[in-house]
Amino acid sequence: MNLYAIRRRDFWGTPEELQQTAARSAEVGAEMSDDVRWIRTYVVQEESGKLGTVCLYEGTSAEKVREQAERTGMPADEITLVADTVIVNPDPVPATT
Repeated sequence: MNLYAIRRRDFWGTPEELQQTAARSAEVGAEMSDDVRWIRTYVVQEESGKLGTVCLYEGTSAEKVREQAERTGMPADEITLVADTVIVNPDPVPATT
């Protein structure tokens, strides 16, 4: 499988809406596990005040990654093949309270 970065802009109004979509995305991903694998998502605050995401997926093709998004009911504004990965430091771990 190839690695893809997916940009989803201005789609969610609340973190709860995003969590609902994430749950549905996991369900659809399980149905499509031969073609698509969700790796991780970074949630970004858009200038509009809504939430967007940058997601990393493995997929057999960009078309299968787009199909997974469509079946989930979310956008896939940009799907880009990842050429390489450079890790300088591991992802930060959120602080617990």
